[in-house]
Amino acid sequence: MDHRGERAVQRRAGFPDRPWGSARVGAAVPPVAADFLRRQRLVVIGAVTPDGSVWAGPLTGSPGFVTAPDEQTVAARRSPVPGDPLADVFASEHDVGMLAIEPASRRRMRVNGRARQVDELLVVRTEQVYANCPKYIQARDVQAHVTTDPGGAAESDGLSPDQQSWIAAADTFFVATHAAGSGADASHRGGGPGFVTVAGERHLSWPDYVGNSMYMTLGNLELDPRAGLLFLDWERGRSLQLTGRASVDWDQTRAARVPGAQRIVDFEVERVVQIDGAVPLRWTPPEYSSFNPTRPHPPDAVTPVHRD
Repeated sequence: MDHRGERAVQRRAGFPDRPWGSARVGAAVPPVAADFLRRQRLVVIGAVTPDGSVWAGPLTGSPGFVTAPDEQTVAARRSPVPGDPLADVFASEHDVGMLAIEPASRRRMRVNGRARQVDELLVVRTEQVYANCPKYIQARDVQAHVTTDPGGAAESDGLSPDQQSWIAAADTFFVATHAAGSGADASHRGGGPGFVTVAGERHLSWPDYVGNSMYMTLGNLELDPRAGLLFLDWERGRSLQLTGRASVDWDQTRAARVPGAQRIVDFEVERVVQIDGAVPLRWTPPEYSSFNPTRPHPPDAVTPVHRD
């Protein structure tokens, strides 16, 4: 399926005008992808709510909570926490973007399609399945699974000072987008702490670094500026979900002021939802990606990630 927004971004970025990116992605879940999904403990989903807002939200569980029953189906056990904006979206079939990410190995896989909640399962009929490169993923291992109940959701129209500080210190977030006829998508963004700039309670910006040249996020934004962001508190299990509108600034003078940036993405916050204890997983401190344009700490200050 040709994605005209994606093609427009690729042309502007100087790529040949030929099928590339989502136009070449298949719907089948190969055995190696099914094995990867069975090992995962964290998945991020993105979708549009009935009021037209786009949100990203986390799904977590023990290995095996995500499976691929057949080559065009992915199923994830899902019990939405109170206050999650995506809690009731999948009562009927809906476009969904899904990102399965394994921070410890810096591996990630995207699954886009149509989803519906069936009892405790979110069942996805796949339309696009593909792996992404390991760039900008900070390596972390799960060190604990805490079984406390999540707290209530705190909602607002702007970011509190504490939330602004949280985002300004983040090294990772997730972004959901959607374009009519092209579906939903959930993607990872990473960099050194401070790579997201906070300009008050309603405005964020971040650099768009060199990636895999598919431009699925920017391609959706070319057609529809609505987007959802998810920030996770890796140590305490809090989630911070934002919805608003994003725009891409192609001004090379502005991009040149930010190390590694090819362009800058601006985001205007419209609504904020914070849920304490939304995620039961607790993670080790990060081992920063060597692809980050600026290293936030000297190597001897980084806590290594231990792997089995």
